[in-house]
Amino acid sequence: MAEPLFLIKPDWHDAHGGPWYCPPGAVIEGVLSFYPKLRELLDVVYVDFPRPRPAVLEWVGEADQSCPLLVLDGQFDWPDAQVSATTGRLFLQDEAIIPYLAARYGIGLPHP
Repeated sequence: MAEPLFLIKPDWHDAHGGPWYCPPGAVIEGVLSFYPKLRELLDVVYVDFPRPRPAVLEWVGEADQSCPLLVLDGQFDWPDAQVSATTGRLFLQDEAIIPYLAARYGIGLPHP
């Protein structure tokens, strides 16, 4: 089973106006555009901005539904992974996803 990667759909509106997009999600989208093979290796799921985000809750619970979020399948050891207190699943959020993708799938890293 492919690891699910949750990203927020762009162009949402909220009490502060809009349309908005998620800056960390845009970084991950950039990585996906540089390395299109990742879309075949991951299960990329787009979710709406408002919470709760049911698709994410199923994997990591309410406390950890911030996106972008990658749920790890446990087949590749990653010491920086967080553990969901609700489901026990390992996951990464925001730009912490990129080093994992580089190590597991052989893509490049951002230049320091």
